[in-house]
Amino acid sequence: MIRFFTQDISFNFTRKMQIRRWLKMVAGSEIREIGDVNIIFCSDNYILDVNLKYLQHDYYTDIITFDYCEGKVLSGDLFISIDSVRENAEYYGASSFEEELNRVIVHGLLHLIGYDDHSEEDQKTMRAKENYYLSMLK
Repeated sequence: MIRFFTQDISFNFTRKMQIRRWLKMVAGSEIREIGDVNIIFCSDNYILDVNLKYLQHDYYTDIITFDYCEGKVLSGDLFISIDSVRENAEYYGASSFEEELNRVIVHGLLHLIGYDDHSEEDQKTMRAKENYYLSMLK
């Protein structure tokens, strides 16, 4: 089950059913199934606190993914900073805030699937997967 929450911000996410269907399709395409996935929308300050407390990283980011997967069942928490998504949409020239938010959401799911973005090669693979699945949402 995919659930949506907010922490310390007011954010009305209205595309829950569409995003649930899309993420289930992404999981199925990667030979995985959705378990318990929580998508938590928050502020920059909240995600910084999570980053410091759990990962000992002292910097802002757009998403933090906590992986609780078992086998091919995807479970985890995706903390998404709406502040950073808005900034990145403008900075990277996304066509809209929604497009950048969709990219960040699928990026988190791809982490749960097992994709990484530590090396330049991994980043290219991750970006290609993001673009592929974003095209399926349209």
